[in-house]
Amino acid sequence: MSMYAVTNPATGVVEATYPTATDEQIQEAMAKAHNAYTQWLVSALEERVALLESVADIYEARAEELAAIITREMGKPIKQALGEIGIVAAIYRYYAKNGPKYLEDEELEIASGGTALVRKESVGVLLGIMPWNFPYYQVARFAAPNLMNGNTVLLKHAPQCPESAAAMEEIFREAGAPEGAYVNIYATNDQVADIIADRRVQGVSLTGSERAGSAVAEIAGRNLKKVVLELGGSDPFLVFDDADINRTAKLGLRARYGNTGQACNAAKRFIVDSSVYEDFSSALVEQVSGIKVGDPTVEENFVGPLSSVAARDGLAEQVQDAIDKGATVLTGGKPIDGPGAFYEPTVLAGVTEKMRAFSEELFGPVAVLYKVDGEEQAVELANNSDYGLGASIHTQDTERAQRIAAQLSSGMVAINEPSSTSPELPFGGVKRSGIGRELGKFGMDEFINRKLVKIAGR
Repeated sequence: MSMYAVTNPATGVVEATYPTATDEQIQEAMAKAHNAYTQWLVSALEERVALLESVADIYEARAEELAAIITREMGKPIKQALGEIGIVAAIYRYYAKNGPKYLEDEELEIASGGTALVRKESVGVLLGIMPWNFPYYQVARFAAPNLMNGNTVLLKHAPQCPESAAAMEEIFREAGAPEGAYVNIYATNDQVADIIADRRVQGVSLTGSERAGSAVAEIAGRNLKKVVLELGGSDPFLVFDDADINRTAKLGLRARYGNTGQACNAAKRFIVDSSVYEDFSSALVEQVSGIKVGDPTVEENFVGPLSSVAARDGLAEQVQDAIDKGATVLTGGKPIDGPGAFYEPTVLAGVTEKMRAFSEELFGPVAVLYKVDGEEQAVELANNSDYGLGASIHTQDTERAQRIAAQLSSGMVAINEPSSTSPELPFGGVKRSGIGRELGKFGMDEFINRKLVKIAGR
C-alpha cells in the first residue's frame, strides 16, 4: 500500500492513493534534475523571470481548483485555502521582479590593488522536503528563489499531499519549465537519505518537525551538504498594561486559530500583564467561544478539522495531560464527536513547567494563557522555550516595544500585529526552530555560490 494518499480529514474517507516511487524512478528523477541544471544554470535571467511570472498566472487562473485540493487533503478552510493561493502567486511575482537585482555582481574594495567582485552563481540540484500545513506556500518560498538562482528542484512533499504535489509539477510544466527543472518525487524516508547522499544533489531544505529536521540535518552533515531548516515554534504573544484589549484579543484569535492552529509561527503562548489579565482572558475566551467550526468547504467556518485523526488525538493527549496536572480549561478542551478530526477551539490557563503543554508545541487550536508581573517576567517567560521562531508584542508604547523586542530570543518580532508572512520579509528562527532564512533577498542567498573574481593591479 502506498504511503501517499488523500485522506479527507473532515470525513476520514480515503479519496485517492498515489504510488510510492521505485528506486529506479528516484534515480531517473535525479538524472533529469541534473541534466536540466546543466542548461538552466546558463539560462538568461529573462527566461527565469518569464517562468516565474507564468507560474504565478497559472496559480491565479486555477485558484479555486487548487484551493479545493488542499481543503480535501489537509482540511484547510476554503477561504484560507484561497488566501494561500494569493500569497503563493505573490511570492513567484516577487522573485520574478526582484531576483535579477539580487543576482547582480557585488564589487569589493581591496587593499592590495586591482579589482575584485563577488559573482552569484547557482550550485546545482536541491532537494525540498515540505510539510502538509501550507502545501503550496511552503513549496513556493523554496522553489521560487532557487529556480531564479538557476538551481533545479527535486520536491518531496508530505504523504498527505500527493494531489497538490502533482498539481505543482503540472503547473511548472504548463508554465514552460525545462524538463527536470522541477521534479515531484513520492519518495520514502530511506530514499530521501539516498538522495541527500548523491553527489548530484548539493543541498536540502526542509520545513517540518524538529524530529524530521534533526534526522535530515544528520544525513546532510555526514555528506557535507548544506541545509536550511524551518522547524517548530511556540511563539509568545505578549500583552502589556496599555494594550487595546478588545483589538488585541481579536488579533490573538487570528494569530492562534488560523489554519486550525496548525502553523509553526502561530501565537501559542499568551503572556499577559497581571493588570489586564482578567480583561484580556475574558475578551479572548469570548472570541474563541464564537468560532465557527465545521466542514472546511463552508465559507463561514473559520476552523476545520486537524490534518488527521492521529494529529487530533496527539493534541488531545497534550491537553489532557495539562488538565490532569491542574490546568484550567477556560473554553473547549476536547475532541468533537462525529466523523473527522475536529477538536474544540480551546483556551488553557494555569499551565506549569511540569505539563507537556508548557514545553511542547501545541499544533492545533489550543491557546495557553500566562499571567506575569511586568516586562522582566514577560521576557523571561517568553524566552523560556527551546523554540525561537517568532513573537509579537502588544503595547502602545513603541519605545517599550523596541526595548522588549531587543531582548527576545526569536528570529522574527511583530509589534501590535500577529506574526505573519510576506514575500519581501525574511522568515526563520533561532534555537530549535531552525537554521537559515527563506523569503526576501535572504531567501536568494542560502543556496548560492558567491564566487570571488579578483584581478591583480599593475
